[in-house]
Amino acid sequence: MAQASRVGALVSRRGLTSVKQAGYDRFQRALLEGRLRPGQLVSQRDLVSMLALSIGALRELLPRLETEGLVTVMPQRGIQITMIDLPMVRDAFQMRMAFEREAVMMAVRRMPDEPLVEQRRIHSVMLERAVADSSAALFDECQDIDTSFHKLFIDGTENELLIQAYEINSIRIRLIKLDRIKLSPTSLPGAFGDHLKVLDAVLNRDLHAAIDAMDQHMLNARERAMEL
Repeated sequence: MAQASRVGALVSRRGLTSVKQAGYDRFQRALLEGRLRPGQLVSQRDLVSMLALSIGALRELLPRLETEGLVTVMPQRGIQITMIDLPMVRDAFQMRMAFEREAVMMAVRRMPDEPLVEQRRIHSVMLERAVADSSAALFDECQDIDTSFHKLFIDGTENELLIQAYEINSIRIRLIKLDRIKLSPTSLPGAFGDHLKVLDAVLNRDLHAAIDAMDQHMLNARERAMEL
């Protein structure tokens, strides 16, 4: 009986964890799809409906969202989605720079050439396509490539703590991009040009050049975000 109780409790905890993770994933999608906007004030009832959660599951989820700086629970008023302001932009990019610098250092030392060469090919193809194609679909594709570029280096660290912390911060970065620095015909050449400099430095196994190139890329992106 005791064994059955322990198994039942474990299954119950796993079920609760899966519900909370599903709610978290739905919250993230709602943010990135624009159904929840930075600074918006919503009620628990609104979120329960939008995320298809029970009120209990939402209340289990809210502490995580608060800890990660994605919402602020305001008693008697509701739940405020994180604001995109200059301090938030500055702090998010400072954290991102630290993560990406460590990732590119490790890439210089141990990442094989093949994925780097493939990334270089993809970037070059997209830059050529953008000369004649300025459609929204192309720039959506470029946004995915941008995400994959950075994910390649972060995942390459094989450091689960760093990867998890980066993923949390990347939600803020993606919100900033949607609000302020989404790729466009004006910004794409500079952003992808920065990526190519990083890739070339890593392929050349030039540690200092790779760090400098990634730092400059982060500074350029931050400046674009803070200008708006």
